[in-house]
Amino acid sequence: MILRSLFFIFCYVPFLIVFVPLQTIVSRLGLSWNLIPRWFHWFGCTFLAMKVNVIGAPSHDRATLIVSNHISWTDIIAVGSKADVTFVAKSEIRNWFFVGFMASLQRTLYVDRKRRGDAHRASREMGKRMASGGAVLLFAEGQSDLGTHVLPFRSALIGAAQHAMQDAGAAEVMIQPLTIAYTRLQGLPVGRSDRSFIAWIKSKSIRQNIREILTGGTREVTLAFGTARPLTAGSDRKVVAREAEAEVRRMLVALNRGTALPVAAA
Repeated sequence: MILRSLFFIFCYVPFLIVFVPLQTIVSRLGLSWNLIPRWFHWFGCTFLAMKVNVIGAPSHDRATLIVSNHISWTDIIAVGSKADVTFVAKSEIRNWFFVGFMASLQRTLYVDRKRRGDAHRASREMGKRMASGGAVLLFAEGQSDLGTHVLPFRSALIGAAQHAMQDAGAAEVMIQPLTIAYTRLQGLPVGRSDRSFIAWIKSKSIRQNIREILTGGTREVTLAFGTARPLTAGSDRKVVAREAEAEVRRMLVALNRGTALPVAAA
């Protein structure tokens, strides 16, 4: 904890002081510059003692919807350190201490689930960003889980992105499954009892979860990018959701068991 505190004071804080105002200006001007967020999340991984391994590669330089399982708020930091993506998250995260700040720096799109029209607004913004050739990451389960299995993907979320894509003028979007797996803790395989210290579960406050992560040991997380496939206006969103869910589940089971995965095409 002492080393983490020193790193935060002498490395992280100076970085925030210098580069966060610059990134704020870039964002307000509507420019696209992802180097600072990538650095920011790399510092975050180092501060949280999180080692990120990548299998495959994120689809890039084309409109992409990445659909992923969801385990913890640290998923954003892990993915953000390795890929240039726009996240879609519930609006409450924006107000969380530290976590909201990190998410906003990555130009996260927030959705207020209590406002019926807000999902439509967010989907339109997703469409605009994808139509401009960017990648949007959607936690398709709609909530976080322990990381032992994958919850059913919500096809409505994929359908919303599909309609938004059409409205924005994009004829085709690539849809790419992503599996997030926390595989090792302090060099040892993560057991079921360890997962409550990694995942953010509803029985714990976000402050308690952050405290447990900061006082815990080094964690390894693997990001496994699956095969990117075209998603067109005529694609059946339910079939697409099931196929992506099945691939994410297959990769999660393999990673939790320590089984090697083939590298997927981007």
